[in-house]
Amino acid sequence: MNSKEITLFGGTGLIGRYLKDLIIDDPFFNKINFVTRRVYKSNQKKLVNHVIDFSKHKEISNTIKNSDIVYSAIGTTQSKVNWNKYEYRKVDYDINISIAMACKKFQIRNFSFVSTAGANYKSDNFYLKLKGEIEKDIISMNLPSTSIYRPSLLLGERKERRIGEKIAQFLMPKLSFLMPDKYKPINAKNVALSMINISKSIDKRHKLYHYKEIIENS
Repeated sequence: MNSKEITLFGGTGLIGRYLKDLIIDDPFFNKINFVTRRVYKSNQKKLVNHVIDFSKHKEISNTIKNSDIVYSAIGTTQSKVNWNKYEYRKVDYDINISIAMACKKFQIRNFSFVSTAGANYKSDNFYLKLKGEIEKDIISMNLPSTSIYRPSLLLGERKERRIGEKIAQFLMPKLSFLMPDKYKPINAKNVALSMINISKSIDKRHKLYHYKEIIENS
């Protein structure tokens, strides 16, 4: 087995932390380029921390160039950007597009990134429209392989407190039998497992993965 080098963006978030930990324990991978805004201390030999300015495409590109697979779990919240839609877009859209452009340049074997259930560039909802635009514009780049994950409410322990989400995490699993599959809450670890498993043997130019496909591949 030829072990793989990967680059991970958004590795300090809920899905990203699972990706990092699972990849560290997986012999399929020999190196993680772990990209952050601030220094991330780790004693894991497999993990190499790259502290970059995410607004600079060249710095993003330099972390990707030797990788086989690139994962992005980049995302923010309205509260983190003080409800500024322009700043929100700079994180969710600009960074993911810049990552995808670098993947295109270096012909990365697979780019896997997290979107959301209901993403639609024609939506009137700002969040769903933005996620849909990210998907559409990345797909249009015709990368060697793009895997797009559309989870709904993520279950798992976040570092930051989100009272509304805590309530939803408690209530929605109890009501999930009433929901269409694609909108059912899902554990963030299942999303991470699915991303890893699918990226190992990818053979499609681009594909969307919803709840059912994520569970089946986790």
